[in-house]
Amino acid sequence: MAGPATYDIEHVTRYRYSSPVSGCVMSLCLEPRQDAGQRLLRFDIETGPPAPMNAEADSFGNTKHVLNIHREHHALVITARATVARTPAPRLPDSLRAGAWEEIGGWQDSFTLWDFIQPSALTQPSPALSAFTDRLGIEPADDPLHSVQRLSNLLYRNLDYVPGSTTAISPVDHILESGCGVCQDYAHAVIAIARSWGVPTRYVSGYFYDSDSEGFDAPAPPSASHAWAECLLPELGWVGFDATNDRLAGLGHIRLAVGRDYRDVAPTSGIFRGGGESHIEVEVQVRPRRAG
Repeated sequence: MAGPATYDIEHVTRYRYSSPVSGCVMSLCLEPRQDAGQRLLRFDIETGPPAPMNAEADSFGNTKHVLNIHREHHALVITARATVARTPAPRLPDSLRAGAWEEIGGWQDSFTLWDFIQPSALTQPSPALSAFTDRLGIEPADDPLHSVQRLSNLLYRNLDYVPGSTTAISPVDHILESGCGVCQDYAHAVIAIARSWGVPTRYVSGYFYDSDSEGFDAPAPPSASHAWAECLLPELGWVGFDATNDRLAGLGHIRLAVGRDYRDVAPTSGIFRGGGESHIEVEVQVRPRRAG
């Protein structure tokens, strides 16, 4: 089993406007979570032009910063920096104990899990979803863990990763009908199907450092944020499934936030006055620290 890992992260978002913006109010979901297997060692966030921010926790336990700018500006730069320590998750069993599906069935009326059991805005049941699962023979097996692992693998093998093929708020039907999408679309597909089986499933936004392909001591290339799904399973708790990369979420997956779908955890969202057309650029760097 791999040992602990520590990552330095820089997430820069640049907005440019075709005409001056007189003011804006934004919600920034850029502070990594502190939960199972993950500790936030340092976090700071700054903006240009500078402006006051207030931190608040949402109903899913994510920390968000509310930004208010009441001055004219032609551009906005948001820079978030964090240091996160990750520890490896325990090895998964070969299968879950008998009665796991019955235990999951007993969660269906749980108030605390309701948001992760019911369909959400971007993961609705539809004829396209039914046709997709019927065509590939996607259905629950005797073991819930095996069922979600097979689901994640089938999505990886039957969908194509194509940047720009969907938008951040595309419903799950887009990737199922076109056969191509990006990480949030793969996550939405896992969520929609697993929830249809009664498995509580949540959307996770964050970052992924692939030490297998890059070499642990090499900085990952600039990239956008990543997304995957987590399913609540008996004995195990929340288990991450990264269908985009055909793997379980592991040491290189750094959680920012969790929610019902992308709309709950968008890194930046808000409104501005004036500005004409806007253009956004995002650059993310994840750098592992050397041991010792």
